[in-house]
Amino acid sequence: MQVVLPNEVAGSDPRRLADLALQAEALGYDTAWLPDHILPPDEYGPVYGGVLEPLVTMGWLAATTSRIRFGTSVLVLPLRSPFVVAKQVATLHELSGGRITLGVGIGWEQREFAAVGAEFKNRAGRTDEAIALLRHLFRVGRGPFEGHWYGFETGVFEPRPDREVPLMTGGVTDAALRRAARYADVWQGVGLDPTAFGERLAFLRTRTDGRTVSPGTRVDWHGPDRTAGEAARTAVAFQAAGAEHLAVHFGPPDGYERRMAAFARGVLQRNGVRAGGPA
Repeated sequence: MQVVLPNEVAGSDPRRLADLALQAEALGYDTAWLPDHILPPDEYGPVYGGVLEPLVTMGWLAATTSRIRFGTSVLVLPLRSPFVVAKQVATLHELSGGRITLGVGIGWEQREFAAVGAEFKNRAGRTDEAIALLRHLFRVGRGPFEGHWYGFETGVFEPRPDREVPLMTGGVTDAALRRAARYADVWQGVGLDPTAFGERLAFLRTRTDGRTVSPGTRVDWHGPDRTAGEAARTAVAFQAAGAEHLAVHFGPPDGYERRMAAFARGVLQRNGVRAGGPA
């Protein structure tokens, strides 16, 4: 059972975010996801302008909790130096006791790339190479690494994670699924109905070459606007389509705690829906 924390509204009290993480942990949620935006266009300000930097926030939330995992859904990797991301994630892994999942994506808003001085058209290739570099740093910790966009000859990378940091990728295009098949431990297919999810999952599984990729999705449930029974049926339908984990965004901040508790206690427990995530 997974939750997407409401980390988008400017001016929100960060202490409430910590309280939500603690409540999610107590209710049995195994993973809490955080979104990412650095400099979204003006019209997206009311929706994304208040996003706290997710890796920094994960460090703070991990220090206030003891069991729940934290992940990015998703970190726009080509907006950042992969060397810095590797150092941040390895440090988070060390400080949290291994409770970090790194979710990455290529990004979609061209104006945000322009605003921070990052190339947009080659973002997919840079993301693939950045993932390969992250794996090299985590597993080997030394040079050389030679790529088209990133590379180094010498240097020591520490702390290296004592076990794999699960990597999640999103996206539902053929290219995104090929990326998941090649690199990911977890695939999160968002914006699909259960039938389409199953079709995209079948495509993914034909390309994993024997690798295990745990499939999941994310849904919205806003409480009174949708019955608990409808939410349960949606969850069961995704489960039947092959989803192994389900992340839920509970809508506007007001009433988030109540809806999160209602879903955990009333929907999943009563209906026996699987809701696990990466260990």
